[in-house]
Amino acid sequence: MPEADEVDEEEEMPLSLRLSIADTLTLGNATCGFMAVYFTTTGILIPHLTGSQESGMARHSAATAVILMLCAAVFDLFDGLVARKLRSSPMGAELDNLSDLISFGLAPAYFVLVYGMVADDAHQRMAALGAIVVLLAVVLRLARFSCVTMKDGMFQGMPSPFGALTVVSIVLLELPFVATLLAILGTAWLMVSRVEYPKPRGRLAGAMLSWIVLSMGLLAAWAFDAPSGQLLLQTGCALQLVMGAVIPLFATARRVNNFRDNRREARAAQLP
Repeated sequence: MPEADEVDEEEEMPLSLRLSIADTLTLGNATCGFMAVYFTTTGILIPHLTGSQESGMARHSAATAVILMLCAAVFDLFDGLVARKLRSSPMGAELDNLSDLISFGLAPAYFVLVYGMVADDAHQRMAALGAIVVLLAVVLRLARFSCVTMKDGMFQGMPSPFGALTVVSIVLLELPFVATLLAILGTAWLMVSRVEYPKPRGRLAGAMLSWIVLSMGLLAAWAFDAPSGQLLLQTGCALQLVMGAVIPLFATARRVNNFRDNRREARAAQLP
């Protein structure tokens, strides 16, 4: 009997290899990112390379790919909430970074790359450059997140899920190629910048989830050619870009106001 107990203890899985509920949600994030790449390839790139005239399939696949990125954002939102409420395994932080790299780095960068290959006015090599910049921005953003300690409730740089959704929104707006490329590069810069963004907690998390669900509805209406579906999608994409531009302005204004308040307090303290 003692020998049997020793065998059982040796065969028991180490604590560091046990997946928690939060880790399972994180793996769902990675799965959605991979499937977004799959639908971008099979529904957009391959029909274009084979000369298929079925534009409806390309629209459905583009919508599906973006919806999967939105689902990845939902998984990313909830795995953090669940990890705080319950627990996460020692692998949790590593799994989260790797999954985010797939869903919010590789998937949107690949979406930009394919856009450069299929759009009429796009320049393939310049689009490839933009895709590389997006991917590297997410890599640097995630690496810095693991190394830099920020004050509670704040991110440094645009969060990668928000950046990925902003990038695909820029592509779906169907702006002229130069404007599209510049907007994509600007988003990549915001991801590696020092601009502070609030973490999605409490009401902000609920607002983010509502926005994701609304975006899924807009994409579905566009995919199935609903009345005014194109206009609704463009409106949603434009709002995403506005939020991406306004949040840094508010953050910068708040930092300037805090700096002024600190200077006033310092001067007041020096007065006799």
